[in-house]
Amino acid sequence: MMKAAGLDAHYANHDSALFYHNAAGVPWTASYIAAKGDPIADIYEDIAAEEKARATYQWIINLSDDPDLNDGLRYLREREIIHSQRFREAAEILKDEQGKKRFF
Repeated sequence: MMKAAGLDAHYANHDSALFYHNAAGVPWTASYIAAKGDPIADIYEDIAAEEKARATYQWIINLSDDPDLNDGLRYLREREIIHSQRFREAAEILKDEQGKKRFF
C-alpha cells in the first residue's frame, strides 16, 4: 500500500514518523524562518508567507475536483488573505510610529 501510494521512499527512511518536507520532497529547515529584528522588515516577511500560503491553497483547489475538499481549502485560502490584510495594517501602524519618541 505504501509503495502504491508513492510513499515507499518515505517509509524506507522514516517509517511512519512525521518528516516535514514540501511537495517536491525538500526537507523543512529552520532557515526558512527569517527574522531581522526590525519589526517592519519582519512583518513584511510575514505578509509574504501568508501570500505564498494563499497561492498554494489556490493551486491545490485548481487541481482538485472534490467539492468538500475545495470548500475547506477555500476557507483556508480566505483565512490567509485576512491574515495578510491584518499584517499590512500592522505594517502601516509600525511605519507611522517609527521614529516617534516615547515618554514613560
